[in-house]
Amino acid sequence: MSGAGSVSSTLLPIKADRGFLDRVDSSLFWFRQHVEPFHQEDDATKASISSGFRSISNVIDSARHKLLKRSAKPQSTRQLFETLSRVTTTMNLSQQSIHDVIHPTAAFSVYQPSVDSRTGAARQTHADWEESSLNPRNRINSLAPPRNPLWRIDGCTAFGTQFYAVPQFVDKMPPFRVDVFIPEPATLSADLRDALDLDVTFYTRDCTKISRLGITNHILRILQHWSSGHDDPRQIYQNLPFGSRIVFQNLPKDVAATSISVAPTHHLERQLLSVAYLEKSWGDSVTLPRTVDINDVVYLSQLHDSVCLVEIEGKRWIFKGLTSYTKYLYHELRQLLLMPPHPNIVSRPVHLVTKRCSFGNKTAVIGFTLEFHIHGSLRDLVPFLQLHGQVSLADKTRWSLQLASALLHLHNVAHFFYPDLRLDNIVLSGSRDAVMVDFEQRGVWCEFAAPEVNAIEYIRLLAIDDEIDACIQSKYAGILSGMLPGWEEMGQGEEYTWPSKGYNVPWSCLTRTEQEACEVYMLGRVLWCIFEATSAPQRAAVWLSYPWEPQVEFPGYTITPEPMRQLIDACTRGRRMGLSKLIVRKQKKLVMRELERTEASTAEEVQKTASDWWAREIEDSVNWLRERAAGMESGTWNENFYNRPSLQQVHDALAS
Repeated sequence: MSGAGSVSSTLLPIKADRGFLDRVDSSLFWFRQHVEPFHQEDDATKASISSGFRSISNVIDSARHKLLKRSAKPQSTRQLFETLSRVTTTMNLSQQSIHDVIHPTAAFSVYQPSVDSRTGAARQTHADWEESSLNPRNRINSLAPPRNPLWRIDGCTAFGTQFYAVPQFVDKMPPFRVDVFIPEPATLSADLRDALDLDVTFYTRDCTKISRLGITNHILRILQHWSSGHDDPRQIYQNLPFGSRIVFQNLPKDVAATSISVAPTHHLERQLLSVAYLEKSWGDSVTLPRTVDINDVVYLSQLHDSVCLVEIEGKRWIFKGLTSYTKYLYHELRQLLLMPPHPNIVSRPVHLVTKRCSFGNKTAVIGFTLEFHIHGSLRDLVPFLQLHGQVSLADKTRWSLQLASALLHLHNVAHFFYPDLRLDNIVLSGSRDAVMVDFEQRGVWCEFAAPEVNAIEYIRLLAIDDEIDACIQSKYAGILSGMLPGWEEMGQGEEYTWPSKGYNVPWSCLTRTEQEACEVYMLGRVLWCIFEATSAPQRAAVWLSYPWEPQVEFPGYTITPEPMRQLIDACTRGRRMGLSKLIVRKQKKLVMRELERTEASTAEEVQKTASDWWAREIEDSVNWLRERAAGMESGTWNENFYNRPSLQQVHDALAS
């Protein structure tokens, strides 16, 4: 075998701007192909190994990361493996990293090396060949899609632990929402996560991207093996409650070794409410739509964790149904039914989708249908249209004016606050008009929200966190109680109880004038996204990857006209530097922004930076809330604290 030539042919196609991990993966691939087949290491093999090793070293050196010691000249496959096992400890994305870096709880977190980090350190002195992914015995047999697949995967959510599995063996499948749940990726070995691209699922959602990942085909092969063992796999769904789960208790490399259970969600059935209950609770002020049984609804595809495309009597609709925290479902339903119509706000629900429940022998409302807007959300449309020269300045201005008009309608006519304004929640109708959707009123993440909302939300997150010291938790709970007595009841439980005014604590703390100022801020951020043709204000969001990552970040400008820049700047007065200015996601890791193009960022540095930043943010938030409380008590508080324009003024500016 020709070692140097083989290495060159494998490594040359790798583009110079590809990430470090891609380079290492390609190099390891070569070693799997050329080293492992040899059971005896003769001189020729040793020479080939040394040549290949030097090529890998050159690739990694060009990425400015010395994974291998230049002086090392491994003379065996085992020695080579030991050298490759020496890695730098970095901050992997996980649910724990959300707590320790992304949430304000980071201010009270102390860096602790993960299991992977400790294992990696141990391997620096003793690399276990028996457990290595380079060992042929430890490989996954195949990640090719099954022949004649019995299932398909329409996407995933919950940080890569929940997959939308759709049976292909059921004709005209109703939207039962029986998803597949796997162990949290962070609890699995690094080798398995890498082989299955598991860490990528943390921030990847859509079907197209998910279909390319190893975990998707691995799940499909596991489901294929499992369902093939049933005489009639359709019986899996027999009498299952809506939103039940197919749970993988483990995730082995051998598909036959997977332990699978079906978990009926009887607790969800108990939360679901009947039409009679809703009519009695809401009274004559709310007219409910007609009902349709879930078995008369045909599932087509999953668009979002709570939204799927369905067909009823030959027509396509959006079906909204939640598999947890059903209180948000019924709250949104009532909001939509009470809301006076507006051309740029989603129209009232058309059907109530019902299902007979085994619990209490009731027929419960599990969701509702809405008009389907074929073009989808502006989040992905705007950059796509800009890229292909299919959106004009007039289009952007029209959409912006329509959004301002819709917000005015909500504020002055419907008397609702709208805390969910972002491009994800704006769809384009068949006539290419902007339509606002999603009225659960949960709110948006801090990169989109106004600083007034963030100040309260930071306090709330600390007040409900059970992992920080109880005294600290109690301190912030007390601050929140001073603003909104009884706030705890808004967050308790998943079920809907009447009467209810919603469950958004920060927005419930604000006056109507403050709410309007915060809506203006969010509108300014959305206007920036529209005119700069980006999916979001910041790139490489922790939660989500975009088909077109932003090339410019808020508040920078490249193509926005000057008058619009002035309006956006006025709307977003009071904006603060976000954590993303210091820490960003680089593929599946959190790294220091200033070290993003190197491999020098460490987990300890990331956590320390986040802790310091959050400590300052929390202190500023507490001071601002104290100032607000004193001002409101004395009657001197300016409710439009940052002197932003009103919704009417923004509307008039866009119309002029």
